[in-house]
This record gives sequence, structure tokens and C-alpha cells, in this order.
Amino acid sequence: MNKVTKRRHSVEGSARNPASKIKKAGQSNQTNQTQPELLGVPGEKVVQASEYGRDLWQRSILFMDTLRERADNMLGHERAGLPPLLDFKYEMILDGRDFEAPSNYALLRITEVGDDCWDDCVDPEKTPVIVIDPRAGHGPGIGGFKHDSEVGMALHEGHPVYFVMFYPEPSPGQTLADVLHALRRFVDEVAQRHPKTPPILYGNCQAGWAVAILSADCEGLVGPAVLNGSPMSYWAGEAGVNPMRITGGLLGGVWLAHLAADLGDGRFDGAWLAQNFENLKPEKAIWEKYAGLFAKVDTERERFLEFERWWNGFYFMSREEIVAIVENLFIGNKLENGEFRICNGCTADLRRIRNPLVIFASYGDNITPPHQALGWIPAVYKDTDDLKRAGQRIVYLTNPHVGHLGLFVSAKVARLEHRAILESLDEIEELNPGLYEMQIDNPSGDPDCHKPQFSVRFIERKVEDIDFAKQPESFERVRAVSEANEAFYRTFVSPWVQAATNPWIAETLKWQHPMRVSRYVFSEVFNPWMRVVAGLADVVAKERRPMSDNYPMIKNEREFFGRVSEAMEMVRELRDAGNEHVFRLLYGQNLFEPSQKKPGKDEP
Repeated sequence: MNKVTKRRHSVEGSARNPASKIKKAGQSNQTNQTQPELLGVPGEKVVQASEYGRDLWQRSILFMDTLRERADNMLGHERAGLPPLLDFKYEMILDGRDFEAPSNYALLRITEVGDDCWDDCVDPEKTPVIVIDPRAGHGPGIGGFKHDSEVGMALHEGHPVYFVMFYPEPSPGQTLADVLHALRRFVDEVAQRHPKTPPILYGNCQAGWAVAILSADCEGLVGPAVLNGSPMSYWAGEAGVNPMRITGGLLGGVWLAHLAADLGDGRFDGAWLAQNFENLKPEKAIWEKYAGLFAKVDTERERFLEFERWWNGFYFMSREEIVAIVENLFIGNKLENGEFRICNGCTADLRRIRNPLVIFASYGDNITPPHQALGWIPAVYKDTDDLKRAGQRIVYLTNPHVGHLGLFVSAKVARLEHRAILESLDEIEELNPGLYEMQIDNPSGDPDCHKPQFSVRFIERKVEDIDFAKQPESFERVRAVSEANEAFYRTFVSPWVQAATNPWIAETLKWQHPMRVSRYVFSEVFNPWMRVVAGLADVVAKERRPMSDNYPMIKNEREFFGRVSEAMEMVRELRDAGNEHVFRLLYGQNLFEPSQKKPGKDEP
């Protein structure tokens, strides 16, 4: 058979059996479909990876755009003069800068809540409330930068509300005594406007110990004071949980704060305090904050920007203020010991306090733990009888888990605990002298409920129940070392640093601070490439299709974030343990005694 015949038979065979072609074609298609399987990557996985890659890219753009907006907000706030971030309209009542001894504090009256004016939401017969924000590096507003806040809850309950704010720059030569005298004048002004009942003072963190000093000074206060997360016993704490109390000893005392203020041309930059807060738990303050934003940028963006607007507004203290605070409180612990000298002829004595105190603390607070909020009570009063003889009423309320800032800004805490405190102040003032634990029973679980949906009990406790470990002599050695270092620095070094520093150097150091650089670097002003990110973010927002949290690769991502957080926590615990060991070597043994029982808890 020749070649032509063979070719003809082949063609005829194919024509007679067309299924052979279909079979071969099907085999070819099947081979193409299973090709990823042959490469070890199932087709479904390829699709998932592609969709996850798209989602990852979109979230990356939106994440970077959020950081850009935060930086622009910071710059805008700075250019506006860093005004208080209140979610309420207000009017100026008194400006401390106009006083004979000027200070950068001012008294505001809240006038409007949204579209409601003062007359629409305030009962003039109710006790006025003065909310004093902490001056601990950030600007004013944490007590009222959203509706579900201390200011918002007080207004919701019908109380006339006043707010104590402060300006970014201290008055020249401003002292702690100047600030306390200004606060005293603010309280007197509100009392004159509402003569029927003395005002309720709300002090957050640093403002809490300022309120306590006002209550313990030569004039004292009359109305109840609520101290939220306020340190009063600065050496108290627990090993491995509260490392801030040993920081002063590791740094050699107050001289370093004095140096920072000298380099700032007489001003101490509050950004240093904010950085200290973030370094306490970097796995939460740094990693989890940004990882949480990246993971849920579609829903967390606005909440993140709202909080960061306050967190990144850094205010200054005067050299005289920061040295007095560190020297007398954090290093000297003089408030608890009754040695805090306010001015000539007047020393704060906590035994002098006669107005009812409500102390709100949390075991989840690593900045002001209950040890520091309550530890001063057994140090000042020998026993319960001593407290009763002094005619004092102290009520404490503890939260098991909320963090330091949560005491002021948590909407859930504001709607339940702060509302319960306000609604119970009349009962507190009627209590007999003694120590009480305030317990809130809320079977509904609804933080927006009112009495009688929730009930409040005041359980009488003993001063002896506050059984925190006594502080060892190590801290006395820290105080001695600090005094020696400060005397040397003040005499031989500070004059030269002040002579070499000028406003230009101080401003340069301000803008080069890591807390500012790490934020501003994402602004379009400092980084023109962020304009590209802003443009891409607009495109991504229109095409955005978030993936479900149940997607396998999303779950893997969350697991990775969690493992990184655990690793950072482990490193931080090793760091803290190392610092504690160094502290023991430097200042003596027996620093950390066994953990203490919680106050007011029955023995097992």
C-alpha cells in the first residue's frame, strides 16, 4: 500500500469514527483542567489566593490612606492651635491666663448637646458636675470627646456640666501651686453659680490626684469627688504587672525629666509621656492597634481616627511643674505620706479630707492599678476605727478587666458605671463614716438601663481588707539617689544646658520626636507620595468587596497576627523581668513580695 492509500484509509477511518476525535479532544481538555492539580495547586486554592491577594492589596491601600488622614488631622489640629476635642458646644467662663498667678487652665460651661441647648437638657436644681481632664501629655477632651462619655452621661442625667481644659503651652514659670490655685478658683466660681449644692468633681488620672490635693489642702472641699484611675500611692504595685513604678529608679530619678525640660527651653514635651504609655505594652498599644485596623479597615477606620485625634495631640508642661510632679509624687511618694507642700504654709494632708470620695479603679489598668488607687488608705488610716473617727466616707468601685483609658472613654463603662455613680451620689453622702465597696447588680446586661433595672449596693469593708504588700526600703533608696542626682544636675549641668538652648533648638527637637515623626511621615505635606495613595484609595473604595472573616486565608492572617502579639508579649515580659532584676541589684533585695489579695474579697 502506497503512501496515498494509507493517507486515504486514515482519513476514511477518522470520518467513519468521529467519536475518536471527540474522545481525544475530551482527553486534551481534561488534561488542561487538571494541570494545576499536577502542579500541586488545586484550582480552588488558586482562586482563593487570587481573591485574598485582591483583598490584601485593597486593605493595604485603605490602611495607608487611614494613616495619611491621621497625619493630616494632626497637622490640621496643630495649625488650629490644638483646641479641646469636645463633642459638645461650650462657652468660656474663666481663663487662668488672666489670673494674678497665671496658669494655662480655663473653665468652660457646656452649652449645647447636638441640637439641644442648655435649657433643654439641664435641670438647674441638680448638682453641678465639674469634669477635670488629665494633663499627662495629651490635650483636653478625653472626658467628653464623644456623647457616651463622662460629660455626656452627666448631661443625660440633667446635671449642669462644667469642663476644665488647658492650653498647649504653659504660662511662663507656671508652677503646680499656680494650677491648684486656679482649680480652686474654678470650683468657687461654680459654687457661686449654684449655691444650693456644692459641685461634684470628676478627676481623671492626673486630675484625680489634683482633686485629692484640693480636698486635702488648707481649705478643703465640700462636695463629693470621683477619682477615676487616679494614682495616690505611687510606690504600690505588683511585680511583673506594674513596671512603671520602678522606672524612676532605673533612670536615676528626676534629673532626666529636668534635662528634657531644659532642652525644651523650659518646657517638657508631653510626647515623652505618651511614648512611655505605649512602651508599657507595645504588643497592644502598637502592634494590635495597627493590626486590628489593617484587619478591619472597613469598619475600624472612623473609630481609629476619632481616638487618634486626641491621642496624638501632645501638650507641654513647664519645667517647674514636671520636676515638682516627678520629685514629689512618682519618686518621693509625698502625697501618701502627708509631705506634699503646695505653697508656703500649706501642706496637703489626706487625713484632712472630709468630702466623700468615690474611687473607680480597674484590675486591667497597668498604669494606675488598684494598688495605687487604694493603697494610700491603710497608709493614712491605721484601721477602720481611725477612718471613722476622721469622719470620712470612702467608696471604691473596681472593674475586673477594662484598661486605663477605658475608665474614661469606654462607652459601656460610661453608660453603666458612671451613670450608676451619678445616680448614687445622694446615697453616698448619707452613708455613715467608713469604707464601702460599691457593687452594681445589672441582671439585664443592658448598659443603658436605669434604676430600678439595676441596683447598687454599698458593702461595708475594713481598712484592713486593703491588704496590699508594704513597699520596701528600696524606694527610699531611689528617693535618696534621685535627690543626689538632681542636686548635682541642677547645680553643675542645668545652667549650661539652659545657656546652650534656644527656642529654635527646642522647636527642632519637638518636630523630631519619634511620636511625631512616626505620624507625620504619612502626611502629604511631608511625603508627597501619599497623594498617590489618596488617589488609589478613592478607586479602591468604589470597587471594595471585603472578604468574609470565615475565609481560610483570612483566618490564617488573624492567627499570624495573634502569634506576633504573643511573641511581643513574651519579649515585653522578659524586658520587664530584666528591669526588675536590675532594680533589685541597684536598690536592694526583697522588692517584690508575693501577690496581694484584692480589697474587699472574702478569704476562701
